[in-house]
Amino acid sequence: MNKSMLALAVSAILISGCSDNEKTIEVIKEVEVIKEVPRAEVTKVKNVILMIGDGMGPQQVGLLEEYARRAPQSIYNTKNNITALSKFANAGQMGLSLNAPHGETGSLVVDSACSATQLATGLASGSEMVGLDINGNKVQTILEKAKAMGKATGLVSDTRITHATPAAFASHQPHRSHESEIAVELVSSGNVDVLLSGGARVFLPSDIKTDEIERAAMAELGLPLSTYKKSKRSDDRNIILEAKDDHGYNLAFDAEQLDAVEGDKLLGLFSNSGMADGIAYSACKKDNICTQPSLREMTLKALNILSKDDDGFFLMIEGGQIDWAGHVNDTGWMLHELLKFDEAVDAVYEWVKDREDTLVVVTADHETGSFGFSYSRKELPQAQTLSGDGMQGKDYKPNFNFGALNKLDRLHAQSGTFYDMMSQVDSDWDFSNTTGEQWANAINNYSDFKVTPEQSAHIAEREENEYYVAEHKYLSAAEFPKINDFKEFYVYGDELHANLIGRTLGADQNTVWGTGTHTAAPVPVYAFGPEGVTKQFSTMQHHVDLGQKMMNAISQD
Repeated sequence: MNKSMLALAVSAILISGCSDNEKTIEVIKEVEVIKEVPRAEVTKVKNVILMIGDGMGPQQVGLLEEYARRAPQSIYNTKNNITALSKFANAGQMGLSLNAPHGETGSLVVDSACSATQLATGLASGSEMVGLDINGNKVQTILEKAKAMGKATGLVSDTRITHATPAAFASHQPHRSHESEIAVELVSSGNVDVLLSGGARVFLPSDIKTDEIERAAMAELGLPLSTYKKSKRSDDRNIILEAKDDHGYNLAFDAEQLDAVEGDKLLGLFSNSGMADGIAYSACKKDNICTQPSLREMTLKALNILSKDDDGFFLMIEGGQIDWAGHVNDTGWMLHELLKFDEAVDAVYEWVKDREDTLVVVTADHETGSFGFSYSRKELPQAQTLSGDGMQGKDYKPNFNFGALNKLDRLHAQSGTFYDMMSQVDSDWDFSNTTGEQWANAINNYSDFKVTPEQSAHIAEREENEYYVAEHKYLSAAEFPKINDFKEFYVYGDELHANLIGRTLGADQNTVWGTGTHTAAPVPVYAFGPEGVTKQFSTMQHHVDLGQKMMNAISQD
């Protein structure tokens, strides 16, 4: 607001009748004029935080919001029934984003590597590529751009740090399966200051099972035995030691170590492969016995370290197991993963809510499973007598089962994933001679929705795999669980037993699933920060656009 003083001359003519006594009096008056100057629009930010709910399409958000708002025993009942996602929606902007491999030579459906690469670079990429454009060229990611500006950078995930989504922000590989190479690239490039996730197996030398010297060294560093139990490397490199000795990383391998560690470079590896699933996390949190850090705790640690850099930071946080639950059509597990992710979203919201220098984008890479609640003809509702004057003496009796709200609580009550059920049937996952009774016992042990051996018998059925490809990672089994419809969209070998569990429980849960892979559904986008930055996200866009908008928003200053 600018203030200025203006001398205003006012002339007044005083006339007394028609005589010659006419006089002119000049009055000078100073008037204070207040001039309103519009506030300059903020179009750049110092920090960018990108949160990715892997597999979290609109349907998955609907599950979370319905549970939070209307489940009788919702854990949000003490939080005004408002999710952290809704807090961002209420305070910021919302949009939608398409996510398929972009351009005229692209495809209809995306995988996580391509999707994350498009978010990271703002350029079209190819399926299963990491950090490459559509022609296979290495291209700068937003994380690398931030580092080149002198900013701090970080990657957080509850899967593996070398998994497709985090890898795409700081690695450049022709295929997402090159996790050993990705591990080396993450720690040796100098581009990532904070790395927190699972996936120690590709950081450990190939002979970690038998080399007592290496095992002793890992124990001395504080790795739990379960973290260094096996390796997926084909060489004798110990990338954990290289990170510490050659690249200056501090190390953490459990929640207590993470809390205590200091310094501006941190490698935290909290499991051999993926971190604890959402159901296991909910259980250990309830009993206060968690040894792994939660996604929320990793997020807070990353924010604490990165925000010390006066130049700002870029941070990507992934809730990656929403996708894993979606692939096996496990609604109960997926709900717990959404709750875990929303905890981390809440941590970011509390950190950023009063700031003007930070852009937060919360989105998904794609939707997984084609999930939804659906009405059915099973267990039709009983007729009710209603008191309303429009009933005209007739009972209220819908023609279909539209789903009782207490099913949300029953989904939340699931005490193990479909993988846990499979392991109960056979710990070695040899399902060649299983029975419906075994499957029913396992399902009933973990699920509040009960089934009979007869209902479960189809899970034990097997058939020849007509898509058998010997060298293919997933289709190498000559025999598959028997899928009766859409079998082309169920591709993950014996894991398909889990999808069949989902089919068995679906009618009682009022849930349906369309695939064991991804769909092309547009995914939600939540944007929070200065309006001059966030208003551009309130539209239908593509992940390439999201990447460009984030890269354009991050400031050199």
